[in-house]
Amino acid sequence: MYLKSIEIHGFKSFANRINFQFHKGITGIVGPNGSGKSNVADAVRWVLGEQRIKQLRGSNMQDVIFSGTEARKPMGYAYVAITLDNSDHALDIEYDEVTIARRLYRSGESEYLLNGTACRLKDVSELFYDTGIGKEGYSIIGQGQIDRILSDKPEERRELFDEAAGIVKFKRRKEVTQKKLDSEQTNLIRVNDILSEIEKQLGPLERQSEKAQIYLQDRERLKKLDVNLFLLDSEKARNQLKETERLYGIATEDLDKAKIDFDTTREEYDKIEAELEELEKTIEEKRNEISRTSVVREQLEGNIKGYQAEIDAMKGSVEQFTSRSEKLKSDLERAVAERDKTSEDVETSKSELDKLETSRTEAAQLLSEVEEKVTGLEAKIEEGKSRILTTLDERADIKSRLASIETKQEQIRVRKSELTGKLVNARTDESRQDEIIAEAEKKFENLTAEIVTLRESQIKIDSELTGMKSILASKDEELRSAQIAFHSDETKLETLRNMTERYEGFGQSVKRVMEKKSDEHGLIGVVADLLKTDEKFEVAIEVALGGSIQNVVTDNEATTQRMISFLKRGKAGRVTFLPLTEIKNYNKFSKSDVLHEPGIIGTADTLIHCDDKYKDVAGNLLGRTIVADSEAHASAAQRKYQHSLRIVTLDGELYTPGGAISGGEYRNNSNLLSRRREIAELEKKIALGKKNAEDAQQAITDTKNRRNILREQLAKSSSDLSMKQIEQNTARINVTMEKEKQAEAAGSYEQLKAEDRSIKEQTEDLTAEKDEISRKLSESEKTETEISQNIEAWQKERESVRKTLDENSAAVAKWDLEIGKMRQSVDFKQQNLDRLTEDADGFASDLGEVTEHLEDSQKKIISRRNDIDEIQQTILSSHSSQDESEKILKDSTLRKEELTAKQKDFFDRREKLNDQMTSLDKECFRLKTAKERQQEALDSKINYLWDEYQVTPSDAEEMRDEELKELSLMKKEIDSLKQQIRDLGSVNVNAIDEYKETRERHTFLKTQHDDLIKAAENLQKIISELDISMRKQFKEQFAKIAAEFDTVFKEMFGGGHGSLELVEDEDLLEAGIRVIAQPPGKKLINIMQMSGGEKALTAIALLFAIQNLKPSPFCLLDEIEAALDESNVGRFADYLRKLSDHTQFIVITHRRGTMDRADRLYGITMQEKGVSTLVSVNLIDKELTN
Repeated sequence: MYLKSIEIHGFKSFANRINFQFHKGITGIVGPNGSGKSNVADAVRWVLGEQRIKQLRGSNMQDVIFSGTEARKPMGYAYVAITLDNSDHALDIEYDEVTIARRLYRSGESEYLLNGTACRLKDVSELFYDTGIGKEGYSIIGQGQIDRILSDKPEERRELFDEAAGIVKFKRRKEVTQKKLDSEQTNLIRVNDILSEIEKQLGPLERQSEKAQIYLQDRERLKKLDVNLFLLDSEKARNQLKETERLYGIATEDLDKAKIDFDTTREEYDKIEAELEELEKTIEEKRNEISRTSVVREQLEGNIKGYQAEIDAMKGSVEQFTSRSEKLKSDLERAVAERDKTSEDVETSKSELDKLETSRTEAAQLLSEVEEKVTGLEAKIEEGKSRILTTLDERADIKSRLASIETKQEQIRVRKSELTGKLVNARTDESRQDEIIAEAEKKFENLTAEIVTLRESQIKIDSELTGMKSILASKDEELRSAQIAFHSDETKLETLRNMTERYEGFGQSVKRVMEKKSDEHGLIGVVADLLKTDEKFEVAIEVALGGSIQNVVTDNEATTQRMISFLKRGKAGRVTFLPLTEIKNYNKFSKSDVLHEPGIIGTADTLIHCDDKYKDVAGNLLGRTIVADSEAHASAAQRKYQHSLRIVTLDGELYTPGGAISGGEYRNNSNLLSRRREIAELEKKIALGKKNAEDAQQAITDTKNRRNILREQLAKSSSDLSMKQIEQNTARINVTMEKEKQAEAAGSYEQLKAEDRSIKEQTEDLTAEKDEISRKLSESEKTETEISQNIEAWQKERESVRKTLDENSAAVAKWDLEIGKMRQSVDFKQQNLDRLTEDADGFASDLGEVTEHLEDSQKKIISRRNDIDEIQQTILSSHSSQDESEKILKDSTLRKEELTAKQKDFFDRREKLNDQMTSLDKECFRLKTAKERQQEALDSKINYLWDEYQVTPSDAEEMRDEELKELSLMKKEIDSLKQQIRDLGSVNVNAIDEYKETRERHTFLKTQHDDLIKAAENLQKIISELDISMRKQFKEQFAKIAAEFDTVFKEMFGGGHGSLELVEDEDLLEAGIRVIAQPPGKKLINIMQMSGGEKALTAIALLFAIQNLKPSPFCLLDEIEAALDESNVGRFADYLRKLSDHTQFIVITHRRGTMDRADRLYGITMQEKGVSTLVSVNLIDKELTN
């Protein structure tokens, strides 16, 4: 087996499709640095399954796709394929030729192909197990891997030896087997846990099952007794309820009459009460008025005293303000004198400050002149340096021109040599030259047109592919949504179907009966399955049906009797049957007026959809129940018809005859009535969802098929475009070359002689120009010396001036310090002047305020004296109005006493009526309470019957046993049965079925447990056998590799010693491997102390030793001899030639010694920037020869 070819397209720098054809022996791949040689090794490693992007010298996997250049767009995918000759069937596959391919798109999609068929990475890896080929094998050694072979830790070197020893396949099998064993052991633990749990449950469940059977028997007898006791008690309770209602009516009438008399008496009393209230208001107003007058008079007298006190206080203030005014005038005069003196000091200090600033300005001017002189000198120095740099640049330019002249002279010499050849060939045949050029130009134009067409096609395909990406994303989202909805609805449908088939929500006895439906043809079905209604009526109909929804409909009474016998035999409980032949005669609803009441929808049986043959079932169960749209309308109708109706609302409130109301939150957990409707709706929804999903899937498939076709077209178009571009370049070169040949052929011998003379003239001109440039170069050097001397003189002068600058700077700083001190003194004096000015202004302001307050106090004294005169006049006028108010108060008090005496008669009459009303009210309340209690007792019995046995009063009537009439005996037996049930304790009625299911599950799991133990033992045996085989094989092969390594080491180094050792105290199959080397003439040293060349040669010796013992079909080496010197390169190449008898080598190299030993060479170059191309073998041979 050997590598026949590598096809690369769009991988890294290989934008064009490149196909490397290989033969047995040694093939060399050469080219300049950066031309893309190592990308060939990366391509082979990538196609063999490499997933670590660092091994491929990238940052993410998309980096392997050609990223484009300035002239080319990035490609959309990378493709690599390798073809191997398998005629010896070294690979375990039937084909004589095996092609492995890998394609990666920028979208992240990736695929592997084996002979054109899609496969998995695992398939590729398993195909090359123990062949040395693979991403972890020793058939591909890239740049830097040679160093890592020796630099890695001993345990990290292990995988190379496992591959060489041929145990990788066994290790992979062991890993798979170990995973299976772990899985089996996990399953075994889980089964053991379940078995242990089930075994704990079996004993208790068996006991619970026996107890449940006894409980069901006692429970059935108790139900019969309770139902008949309910029938006897309910008859008695209804009679008592009627008598209580009669007495309650009489008491209510008497109470209404007493209320009328009481209301008349209260009206008369209210009139007197209103007049009394008016008199009370008048008396209170007059009393308040007299009181207010007295209070106001007292307040006015108090005000006079207050005003007099204010006048006395203001006189004292006038005296204080006068004294304060005198003091402020004195302070003001003193502050003005101090202010004037301080102002004179400030002016004197400012004058001194101006003199100091004048001196400082003169010193600063002198400093500025010195600084300008320093700046001028520095400018001259910089200008000199700049001229030196300019001179150096000119000299570099001169030297460049000199080199250019020398180059031109060399080119002229070469051209003269070419002219000599042209003179020899000047008389060549030119007869067919025009025809050849025309043919080449035509071919070039045709290729250009084809390239334009191909590019337009690519643009169109790219555009369509871009559009498809968004279409696919949209379709995928549609498909995912449709599938989620479809699966959700399908799960709901399956659940509903299972519930329907198993009769979930029905009683156990109903389930047992319906299990016989296939055997008993007379069984028609349960009421819930036969009656249907609109969704908005479902709650109302379910509530109306109550327990009857679980009744079983049969064709006749004979079928009913057979099913009752079946239930008795199996002790399976009770079921209510509805024989179609017996339920035709039922009481129909007679109060048709009710149906015209507001909010009444109709009788419940009219809202049912069913076959005509089941109309009697609907009428029997629902014909006397009315459906109302709301609680308010239902309550109004019930009151109007004296609580004689059975009404159900759309929300599920139930009004029963007698006034009982059942209501609250309706929890429809069983959903018995609507199941069939929901199943039909779900089936339609699922069919539609399935069709939508299929349509979306088909659209995705069609789009993907179209996308694949477009990608193939794009790949083919890209390949064709690359080939056409190469052909176009070739055609362009051919046209140019032919025209050049024609031009050469058209030149005559004389023209060539003229060109020869011209070349001589050019040579003379160049010689003269060279002399002139040499002279300028000398002048440039002289100029540089002169400028350097000037700069040195200027620098000395600058240092001298800088000393003067420092002295002047110190003088300016001194003046600045003096000025600063003087400014602080001026600022302090100015602040003192401002303070004194502010004090003087303050004294003047205070004096003005005091004068103003003095005048104001004198005015207020005059005002208060006027107020006292006015108040004294008001006190005199208040005495006359008080006398009039006292007369009105006396008259009102006499009228109040008269009405109060009259009011006492009404109190006695009202008390008598009140006592009568209280007595009647208590009697009505007692009777109403008794009625409600009796109704509650009846409802409680009805609810008890439903809660305990799911039996309605109508069902109870059907269960009446005429023999059960003795209440005392019935109650005694009921108490006895209840005690027996209590003695049983808590009972699990489902224990019978649970025990049966648990026992069957235990048997099944026990079988599984035994199978798992047997499987685990077999897997453990396989792992042990694999370990034994691997240990034996590795031990034998490792010894051979160690011996062969020593032999190869001596041959590669010309002596010395090399050995391999396993790390001690570790498992043979996991132990690390140490490499020990002793080059000739040296002591045994650590590998890390060896030189780079010695390390590389040691690693190469190890690889060659492995190749000797277990040759890989082909081996790709990427510049592994780069660190070797020439003599060692020769040894490497010679040994490579020796190994090529049984291994095909592909060597990427720069070393001539390796190239010399190669059978053939491929050249990689970048004629177009960023794009690697393959150069012909002949061209490489010619370049090497030259």
